[in-house]
Amino acid sequence: MLDTGCGLKVSRAARVECRAFAYPELWPMRWLDLGVIVAYLVGITWFGARFRGSQNSLKDYFLGGRRAPWWAISLSIVSAETSTLTVIGTPSLSFNGNFGFLQLVLGYLLARLVIATLFLPAYFRGEMYTAYELMRIRFGTRIRRLTAGTFLILRALAEGVRVFAISIVISVVLGTGEMASIGAILCLTLLYTYEGGMTAVIWTDVVQMTLYVAGALVSLFLVLREIPGGWGHVVAVAEPLGKLQVFDFRIGPVAEFFTRTYSFWAGIIGGCFLTTASHGTEQLLVQRLLAAKDERQSRAALLSSWVVIFVQFTLFLIVGVCLFTLYKDHGWTAPAVTDSIYPRFIWEKLPAGLSGLLIAAILAAAMSNLSAALNSLASTTVMDFLRPFGGGESGNESLWLKRARLATIAWGVILAGVALLARNWGGVLQAGLTIASIIYGSLLGVFLLGLLTRRVGEIAAMCGMVAGLALMLYVRFATPIAFTWYVVIGTAMTFVTGLVMSLFLKENPRAAV
Repeated sequence: MLDTGCGLKVSRAARVECRAFAYPELWPMRWLDLGVIVAYLVGITWFGARFRGSQNSLKDYFLGGRRAPWWAISLSIVSAETSTLTVIGTPSLSFNGNFGFLQLVLGYLLARLVIATLFLPAYFRGEMYTAYELMRIRFGTRIRRLTAGTFLILRALAEGVRVFAISIVISVVLGTGEMASIGAILCLTLLYTYEGGMTAVIWTDVVQMTLYVAGALVSLFLVLREIPGGWGHVVAVAEPLGKLQVFDFRIGPVAEFFTRTYSFWAGIIGGCFLTTASHGTEQLLVQRLLAAKDERQSRAALLSSWVVIFVQFTLFLIVGVCLFTLYKDHGWTAPAVTDSIYPRFIWEKLPAGLSGLLIAAILAAAMSNLSAALNSLASTTVMDFLRPFGGGESGNESLWLKRARLATIAWGVILAGVALLARNWGGVLQAGLTIASIIYGSLLGVFLLGLLTRRVGEIAAMCGMVAGLALMLYVRFATPIAFTWYVVIGTAMTFVTGLVMSLFLKENPRAAV
């Protein structure tokens, strides 16, 4: 499940992940595994910190100097939209169900085509550092701060919670307490992000994504080795049960149509809106698109990342079906928390050293997400809030580079605070995490108002955002509508309200971008 806007599914997975790793008996301590994990953590930190020498300006720090090749940015995009929850949670989807999640991934492709056609040309007119500079050009400074502030709140909440979730893994594996584990994962990731900026983020993303995908391939090979008859037997067991089914074209009653999470229509439409919002309006991913040398390379990175995403999710879903077959053949009882199926297999069935490497792969996904968040939070803070008020200091690159690094540290401290608070939030936290899908509709709606209309002004656009957010709060807490429809509904409400309000408000809107 993607962290970028999956709403209920993310919040459930966050809770499940914490529970899955809360039982020390699942994690036999093996010194070789411990050594592998520690070596990885130290090695990736050293590797990222080595990029400090290339950081001489804000363009270097926030955009990697626009020197990274498109294929590296492509892998970095995949890493940014993938997390530990994806690595752990995706196999459980096919273990319990089928391959229906891939319908959502098809929507991701459609979204990338929309972004490449509509958003990228606007982003590459001039030199932008954040997604929200586009809102200033089209509407004004107030809506720029509103959209940027919305991102800061959303990303701080989401990343703080993920730091807490992964700290549980570290605390059990390394034998440290939760507070020490939070400090360890944050300090290591913060160190190389602080030193190397976006360049470090992109290249460590490449290493870390390679590691956790390789880990999944090794896991698949070892699971199939445990199954007599291999993949042929898996198909023979799974196919009659419908576990290899991908498409669900049913429409049925309206109520059922909008409450079924994984259908072809929810996947294509909902997945398209979801990814257009996350990849087209949220700084976490837009920053990578802006880091490309030019629009052509940015487009290549974006479109090729879908191929990697499709392969990645298919791989983890296949692992889940293979684990289902293994459990069925042996008559094993599945754990109550099926999200623990994959990590349980790693620790109980794989040889020492290899299991440590695969757990390091799970940590790799977490660190990749965290480093991306730290740099995007810092870039939004500096470029959308601090630098506009810099006055005569705005051209002093060395001064602003120092402030960018200080902003990175500040957000590290804030995320640590959110992670510590998350220990006591319980069920309230899970509801709070769904704010991602709620907010995405408002963000995408106002961006579409800016890109597709000419008459809508800043006040009308802000009214649209408020209306979209209000409706989504109602949808989330008072209806059974599936999260895959959240962004569609929020976007439509924001866009229509902005258009209607522009008929009554006498504004002098700026030209469309």
